[in-house]
Amino acid sequence: MGGAKEIMTNREIILGRIREALKIAAPHPAFHDEPGEASPLAVSPEKWLPPVAQSLDQQIELFQKNAEDLRAEFRACANVSEVAQHLKTLASAGGWKKIGRHSGELTDAVARELGLPEVLTDNGYAVNDLESCDAALTGCEALVAQTGSVMVSAPSAGGRALSVLPPHHIVLARRNQVVPDLSVALQRVQEKYQDKFPSMLSFISGPSRTGDIERILVLGAHGPKKLTILLLP
Repeated sequence: MGGAKEIMTNREIILGRIREALKIAAPHPAFHDEPGEASPLAVSPEKWLPPVAQSLDQQIELFQKNAEDLRAEFRACANVSEVAQHLKTLASAGGWKKIGRHSGELTDAVARELGLPEVLTDNGYAVNDLESCDAALTGCEALVAQTGSVMVSAPSAGGRALSVLPPHHIVLARRNQVVPDLSVALQRVQEKYQDKFPSMLSFISGPSRTGDIERILVLGAHGPKKLTILLLP
């Protein structure tokens, strides 16, 4: 009985606080403290977002810093051969036996030089086959300098699962796919697809992670443990 009474007491305390809080009217977003003073909600969000330089080289440098802060690997490569050589090093270190990928200009060229068995997602695939891949090779829509995020869509990433199931996600991108911020990234997608907008659009910010258990960061909890971004001219 004592336990039930304590629960009811705590419940009444919480409900009482809620009732008191509801007596105070919340300010309307359109109200101003002083005549002519702009509401904070009316100010462009760019005021609070990190600044981004106009130079492409500076944007690439910022993207690299932000991506690496998110525990992603970033590497600028001179050509497809350099990309393939770096992936061969990763494959040897990780013991890769099979990769998943989709068809595309960059993915086709890199896969030819890499020479590993592969699962193509273009015309359907068995989930077990894709899950057994050691890495996934995909393109992307954009690299967002302001956040270090990779924007992918269903067309650019070979569907919904390719960038999620294998434990190592490899993203291939061109320099002209680096954009300053999220708004420019979304604008490019809108201009590219217009009325045929992709069924999936996602921003990937570093490897999959969670800190739910005792605030300990765990990578790969809900997706790839590793994210590698390779930039080509």
